Amino acid sequence: MNVRDLEPKIVWNHFEDLNAVPRPSKKEERIRKFMMDFGNGLGLETLEDAIGNVIIKKPASAGMENRKTVILQAHIDMVHQKNADTDFDFSAQGIQSYIDGEWVKAKGTTLGADNGMGVAAAMAVLSNDEIKHPAIEALFTIDEETGMTGAKELDGSKLSGSILLNLDTEDDDEFSIGCAGGIDTNTEYEYQEEDITADYTTFKIELKGLKGGHSGMDIHLGRGNANLLMNRIIYEMMQDADVRICELDGGSLRNAIPRESFGVVAIKSNKQQYAIDTFKGVLSQIKDEYREVEPDMVANLTSCDYTGKMVSKHDMDAIVAAIYTTPNAVWKMSFNIPGLVETSSSLAKVIIKDGAFKTQSLQRSMIESGKRDIANAIKLNYEQIGAEVVQGGDYPGWAPNPDSEILEVMKGLYASMFKDEPKVEACHAGLECGILREHLPACDMISFGPTIRNPHSPDEKVNIASVQKFWNLFLKVLEDIPAN
Repeated sequence: MNVRDLEPKIVWNHFEDLNAVPRPSKKEERIRKFMMDFGNGLGLETLEDAIGNVIIKKPASAGMENRKTVILQAHIDMVHQKNADTDFDFSAQGIQSYIDGEWVKAKGTTLGADNGMGVAAAMAVLSNDEIKHPAIEALFTIDEETGMTGAKELDGSKLSGSILLNLDTEDDDEFSIGCAGGIDTNTEYEYQEEDITADYTTFKIELKGLKGGHSGMDIHLGRGNANLLMNRIIYEMMQDADVRICELDGGSLRNAIPRESFGVVAIKSNKQQYAIDTFKGVLSQIKDEYREVEPDMVANLTSCDYTGKMVSKHDMDAIVAAIYTTPNAVWKMSFNIPGLVETSSSLAKVIIKDGAFKTQSLQRSMIESGKRDIANAIKLNYEQIGAEVVQGGDYPGWAPNPDSEILEVMKGLYASMFKDEPKVEACHAGLECGILREHLPACDMISFGPTIRNPHSPDEKVNIASVQKFWNLFLKVLEDIPAN
C-alpha cells in the first residue's frame, strides 16, 4: 500500500506533495513558491509578507459567514537530520516516506510530519469546497525550527482572525494551551594546538546509535546525550593516561538531543593499553546504565592515521571540565502542572577542530525567570574557562488560558466524538503561539494534531490512525466555530 492511498486521502496526498519539495529550515525558497502556487492555483487570495510567511485566505462556506474568522497556522520548514550511513541531500531531494505497520516513516531521515501534517491538513481545507468552515486565513510560517523567524517577523496587519488553531501538537488526545520559551547559547574558546609526536598513537573514536529526539518534548525521557557521554569516556581515559583530543564533532541541530559524536584522539604509547581498557570499562558501565533507554548505543575506538594536531594539555583539561559541568537535561519541574518540565537545557553540538572549541545549546522554560536562570548557568560555566559566550534567538513562552472559548468548544467535541476526555496540557516545546500572541494579542489560541513520535530524529514517525482521528476532529471544530 502506498502512503497516498491512506485515509484521509486528501491529507496524505497533500503531505506527499509537500515531502516532494526540499524544505529544510533557512532554505525555504522552493516550499514558499510551492505554497504561493498552490494558493494562486485555487484562485484564493494568496500573499507573502516581508519575511516570507505565506498567507492564503478562503471565504466562509455558505451559511457560515457569521462565524468568527479562524487562522489555521503551521510551519512549512522541517528539521533536516539523517543517519550517518544515509546518503541524502536535504537541499535537493524529497523525503522518501513509507508505511511500517501502524506508522508512516522515512528512509533514514526525518519524516517532516513535524509540521508537514499540519500544513497538509490546512491545505486540504483550502482545496476542498465541500468542507463546512468559517472564513479561513491559513498562515504558513517559515523557519520555526531554527529560531521561529517567521513568527517573530510576522506582519500581523495581514490577518484579522480572532481564533488561531496551531496544528503542531504531537499527541492526538492532547490540546496544548501553553508552551516553553527558549534561548540559544553559543560558545567559542580558542585553544593551543600541539604537534603529535612519535610517542603518541592516534585513534578514531565514535559514539552512535542513540535515540536522540526533540530536546523539548523528549528531554524528560532520560535519553543519552552523545556529547556528554563522549566527554565522560574521554575524561575517564585521561585519568591515568595522556589522552588528547585532536578533533571532535558531536550533534547536529540546536533543538535535537545529540545522537552521535565522532572524533580523533591521541594516546601516549606508555599508557595506551590502559586507556583502551578504560574505554572498554567505561563504555560497559554506560551501556549498563542506559540499557533500558538506549539499547542500540555503540562506541568504537580504532587506530587510525591522522596528520593534524592535538589540543594542549592545559586546554584539554579546561575543555573537558567545561563540557562535564555543563547543565543539561531537566533543570526544574513545574510546581503548578504535575509532570511538566518547567526548565531544561540541551548541549546540542560540540566541535573541537583547528584551534577552536565551539558549543551550541538551547535553554527552555515555561517562565521567563527560569529561562534566564538556566541561561546564566550555561554562560558562567563557559566564561570560567575564558570562552566567548553569545546568547540570542530569545523567544517567549505561551502562558496558558484555562478560560479559552475555543478550548471549551474543543473539549466538548472531543468528549462527544471519542467518549473520553482530552488531555489539556502545556508543553515543553517551543510552539509559535507565544510569539504569535505578540502580533495577534486578541486571538484565542489552541494547538492540536496527530500523534508523532521521535520528531527531530531519523526515527520520526506519524501514527496512521491518529491522522484520521485528528482530521475528523478538525473538520468538526471548523463546523462548530462560535458566531461573531
